[in-house]
Amino acid sequence: MPTNDDDGRESVIHLRSAVALVGRFPVLAGVDLDVSSGQIVLLQGANGAGKTSLLRACAGLLRIVAGEARVLGVDMIEDPRAIRRRVGLLGHASALYDDLSVVDNVRFAVRAGGGHADRIDPALVDLGLTGRLRQTTVGSLSAGQRRRVAFASLLAADPELWLLDEPHAGLDAEHRDLLDELVRNAVGKGATVVLASHEAERAQALADRIVTVAGGVVLPPERPGSERPASARPLLERPLLERPTPEQPPSEELAAERPAPELPAGTRVA
Repeated sequence: MPTNDDDGRESVIHLRSAVALVGRFPVLAGVDLDVSSGQIVLLQGANGAGKTSLLRACAGLLRIVAGEARVLGVDMIEDPRAIRRRVGLLGHASALYDDLSVVDNVRFAVRAGGGHADRIDPALVDLGLTGRLRQTTVGSLSAGQRRRVAFASLLAADPELWLLDEPHAGLDAEHRDLLDELVRNAVGKGATVVLASHEAERAQALADRIVTVAGGVVLPPERPGSERPASARPLLERPLLERPTPEQPPSEELAAERPAPELPAGTRVA
């Protein structure tokens, strides 16, 4: 059952001491996060901080093994696949089929997400993927055009929760502005958005809340004179060569050298 936050809005993401592993390494090392319906939340932090892992965990693609985790009212430890059709993830990789046309890629995404076919054409029009481009195979498109196809697929699928990882990457200024407009429109129609972006000025203007991720945890809001919590320091203060990145998880040998995280008392491990 969905829960409500202190303001009475429906809770879309609720994480408490959430842990996710790649091999034996905790890419999420006890995350606390709440996102309410209708918010646009920006995840900021350095490469390897855990932003991509957090988005993938909320999409049900990275299993949460300990703590408490509910997304759209679904227990993500018990049944992470239950939210797949209600969530849209725009990741670093486009997840498109190179041998299919633009329209067939969008059509496939809508069918896989349980969406309505009547949303396909409007999404293509919104992203400027009409005329010749509509029937062009994705493998022959530029990086920016491929990004627009991926976003059109997300837009047409019409998910309740949008998870965007570097959504502006590869787009020109015109289409970056268009993407921001489409995100705001989706929120106006009831969607919730969590995005990670290194384009600080643009992303901060789009978001109505900013969350800092570092060392696999969400840091509390900064206060004058405050220090980082001790739980966030071990990963933050490792040499750069020892930090994992989303594109290259740590080797088993490196992970084996580090102790597994201590889990809060009473947490359950899947």
